[in-house]
Amino acid sequence: MNILIDLLPVKVVINSVEYAINSDFRTSILFSVLMDDVKLNEDTKVRQSLLLYYSKIPDKKYWNEAIEKIMWFYRCGKDIVTSTGKGKSSNKRILDYEIDADYIYSAFMSQYGIDLQDIEYLHWWKFKSLLDSVNEDTRLFKIMQYRSTDISKITDKEQKKFYKDMQKIYSLEKPDMEELQLLEEWNSKLK
Repeated sequence: MNILIDLLPVKVVINSVEYAINSDFRTSILFSVLMDDVKLNEDTKVRQSLLLYYSKIPDKKYWNEAIEKIMWFYRCGKDIVTSTGKGKSSNKRILDYEIDADYIYSAFMSQYGIDLQDIEYLHWWKFKSLLDSVNEDTRLFKIMQYRSTDISKITDKEQKKFYKDMQKIYSLEKPDMEELQLLEEWNSKLK
């Protein structure tokens, strides 16, 4: 599937039957939030995923195939890349749709002029393409860069401390009082 020449999918085939799939970016963001919810069991996640993406849910005996199609759609038609075992690969999360919602909104508004609140529909694959291409001037890009930096490879002590502080401030975990205080210190330094 090539986003430049192929029409983006709004349907999937399950057991030789076409099913409309909810392709708006909000659905896939809700799906991501759903998958991250540790309070829900797998069965609940499966049922909720089916309700999110399909207006007509396939028979239960085809749910595995329906979930596979959801995962294919969520990955924007890309295959799962498996590590060859050579070199160190990082599966470190650097983005969270709830924690980073303001930064994502701001990046789309400032870089593309797209108001994600006002836009009625934006295909998930278009949204992901734009999100993956935010430029280095956006705060979102800088935050993802802080999170992805391997501080063990930084030799300069001041730079190492800076990145360590930024990783604490922009951690994907819920902030504690120490992190909030650190954020205030950095904000006052920047002023």
